[in-house]
Amino acid sequence: MMESWVRFSAQSQAKERVFRAAQYACTLLGYTLQKGGASAELLNTIKHLESHMSLTRKLMRLGNSAEALEAAKRSVHLSDCVLRLCITVTHLNKAMYFACDNVLWAGKTGLLPELDQNKWSQRSFRYYLFALILSLTRDAYEIHLLMERESRSSSAKSFNSSSSPLTPTPENGDFSLTVSPSSAQSPLPPLPLISARLNKQLHLLITVLRNNPPLFLDLLKNLCDVFIPLDRLGLYPTGPGIVGACGLTSSILSILIIVHPWLKLKP
Repeated sequence: MMESWVRFSAQSQAKERVFRAAQYACTLLGYTLQKGGASAELLNTIKHLESHMSLTRKLMRLGNSAEALEAAKRSVHLSDCVLRLCITVTHLNKAMYFACDNVLWAGKTGLLPELDQNKWSQRSFRYYLFALILSLTRDAYEIHLLMERESRSSSAKSFNSSSSPLTPTPENGDFSLTVSPSSAQSPLPPLPLISARLNKQLHLLITVLRNNPPLFLDLLKNLCDVFIPLDRLGLYPTGPGIVGACGLTSSILSILIIVHPWLKLKP
């Protein structure tokens, strides 16, 4: 029974993501056509299609609020306190976002004709933005942990290679005190030193993301998504072109993660 429900839930999420991709593709297409001087009739057709896609998505997400609450209950038991806080509060905000989305669906379908849709839309995007900020915080925390682990691993390998039996030591009777030319030189100036440290951190970051595709995809998806509520709330207006491109990209990444479950970031 549980396996059937999980399969059904995955199929519903995949369908919702396909409609989401179509919705933001319409947003991007409408922006492109408008810049190209398309007729008002064609632009209205694209806008109506985008609106229908959005309404269909809201219908498909009627039960997502309960699923988000269940996910929050499961994440409460995580051992890492930072992950526990970020993931739990993220799911709680998603639950509130989906609840506001359900109210908006009722307003758009005429079940709540007196609903202030602008007010509820702003409220929905605020919960969505906070959930994304927490998700990005979780990504940054995991990247930090993995970078520290990679740095310790690299240091241990360097130490082991430098402590090989061929290296002169007091124990093998071939020890001599030498001063390398680099150590005899004066310390590096501040700017090159900072540059070297930045290059090292950048190398660690690239290594970590390359070796952890689920984390990289989750980070990229959240970075794309965050521009949508920022634009809708007026905090960082980017325009329909950027919103459409970011929404389409994150939707394609979400579909990819659903098709290949091993790409989903856990827990």
